[in-house]
Amino acid sequence: MIFGESILGKLAMTFAMAMVPVVELRGAIPLGVAAGLPPAVAAVTAMIGNMVPVPFILLLIRKIFRLLRKISWLGPKIDALEQRAHLKGRTVKKYRTLGLVLLVAVPLPGTGAWTGALVADVLDIRMKTALPAIAVGVIIAGCVITALTCGVVSLF
Repeated sequence: MIFGESILGKLAMTFAMAMVPVVELRGAIPLGVAAGLPPAVAAVTAMIGNMVPVPFILLLIRKIFRLLRKISWLGPKIDALEQRAHLKGRTVKKYRTLGLVLLVAVPLPGTGAWTGALVADVLDIRMKTALPAIAVGVIIAGCVITALTCGVVSLF
């Protein structure tokens, strides 16, 4: 049996896909369901996988950005990324924790755990506040994506 065809392989694929920026839950849950995992299993696996990079982003992103700015052609790209995080963070800045939950919870492009962690760091939201807020947002987004995935799957 090929690893990707086993239950463990499907779980690992779903878990890993959820850690990828931009794809996150929006891609991992439908992928897990399409691979044959029960929707609840795909959702929980993706939610856990989506949260894995968050503490590392919150702890290390400033150091990584500082290092990348030393590379001349990357400096402007890092500045643009931070500027984009500031723009995304306007609602978060106004509503703080609730804003961060909503930023992560709305499953649209440019939102999610990665963006939420970057915005939390740029706005100096402490980890003890940011981590639970992002986790709640991930759970909400996971439930929405699972419901949409099951609704779409049941149509076919």
